[in-house]
Order: sequence, then C-alpha cells, then structure tokens
Amino acid sequence: MRARNVSAPHCQRRLIMSQNQKSSDTGDKSASERLAALKLALQNDLRDAPIMAKVALENLFNRDDSDSGPAVKSAGRVGRQQGKVSELTAMADLKPGGADHLRRILELIGGNMSGARKVGTVHDMRFVIFDDDKKILFCTAYDGDWDTYIEDFATKIPDLMDLLFANVEGWPGIHSPEVKDFIASHQLTADGWYVDAPYLTVVETRRVQENQQALETFMDEYSKTAKPVDDMSEAELRASQKKLQEFLQKVGTASSGVA
Repeated sequence: MRARNVSAPHCQRRLIMSQNQKSSDTGDKSASERLAALKLALQNDLRDAPIMAKVALENLFNRDDSDSGPAVKSAGRVGRQQGKVSELTAMADLKPGGADHLRRILELIGGNMSGARKVGTVHDMRFVIFDDDKKILFCTAYDGDWDTYIEDFATKIPDLMDLLFANVEGWPGIHSPEVKDFIASHQLTADGWYVDAPYLTVVETRRVQENQQALETFMDEYSKTAKPVDDMSEAELRASQKKLQEFLQKVGTASSGVA
C-alpha cells in the first residue's frame, strides 16, 4: 500500500528554503520598502499608459502580497539572479547547415539534455532555432554566479558544449580563453525574471526528491508488517520504533550532505 499525502519532504523543502533565506544578504531592502518604491516608480513611468493597464496596476498593488521574494540582482557579468538562481538568455547566428546539424543531434539524443546533469547547477536548458534556421536562442536557469557557471561547462561537459555550439557562427571552442567574451557578447539580460523557489538549489531539490521516494518506499515496506499499536507486543513496538529512527537518521544524514 502506497502512502498518501506525505508531507515530510515538503516540510523539509520549506525548512531548506527558510534556512537559506535567513542567510541571504541582510543589506537588501525589506519587501514592503521595495514594493512602495516600485509602486511609485511605475505610477510615474506609466502616466501615459492605457487606462486598462493603470486599472490593472492599481488592482495588483491593492492585493496582499507579503511574500514577494528576494530582490532581483545581477548574476555577475551578464544576466539576473534571484536568491540563488540565475538566468542566461543568448541569441546567435547559425552557420550554414547548422540548424540541420543541431536538429539531427537533438533527435539522436531524443531532445534530452540530461548530460547537463553533470554540471550539478543546471535547473533547465533549452534551444530554439528560428528565423528560417538562421538563428538560435539558448536559455538556461542555473545556481550561482555567471563566471562559475561558464567554467563548470568547460570542466564538466566540454565535449557536449562543442558538439552543440560548433554550429554557431564564431564559436571559439569551450576551452578558448575567448569563450566567456563570446558568450557575454551574445547574451541578453532578462527584463523580467521570476523564480518560484529562489533559495532551493539543484542539489537541494534532488535531495528532497530522493527523500520523497525513500519515504514512500519505507511506508510501503512498513505497512506490509504493521499492526495496530494495541496488538503489538513490547518487543514489536521497540522494533518498530527502531526502524523509524533508522529511517529518519538516514534521511537526515542525506539531507545534511553528510556521507
């Protein structure tokens, strides 16, 4: 029998996010101060906006939004960051035939970019070929700062990067000292950036998922031999408590990153 409505991993997820949020920059303005400044700026900037937009803006500010999240800041050289998560959006010209080569590569791997898992900080990654196969849009969300992210590509998945981006005009190669300048010159900083769980990294998300699966497996196994408490002997109660303690210790150790 599979456990239903299990909340332990979700509590763990909230705990991780809460702990991470407490350790964020203390110099940030409070949410209410940022909201007040934003409201004033928008009201000034949108004086000539359509009436519908002004009404919608007023309605948005009249709603209670006490959990507005952390301020959006720079991810480093290019791009934006909210909490621990950053964005990268880049556009570039493709070489003649590059679109066809890319599509064949992506088709061979089933469109699955799981090789990026080795980087350990990539939330998502996507390629869009457009403008009659002349251009490519590359978007990704990742943990940490820009420079570290690009360096991780070079050290952890260099062959995958060159396999894909060799179809882009001017690509110098992932190991080239010019590769950072090349990427930065094609990157566009997002005008808007939202992260639902800004303090939850890829590694922490994986731990939550693993603990969710471990809990479900534990409950399935436990339910096969479980009895009502009133029907259990003292020895059975002690054995049951021991199983639970061992499971909680295992999950707690995994969550803390202790080997």
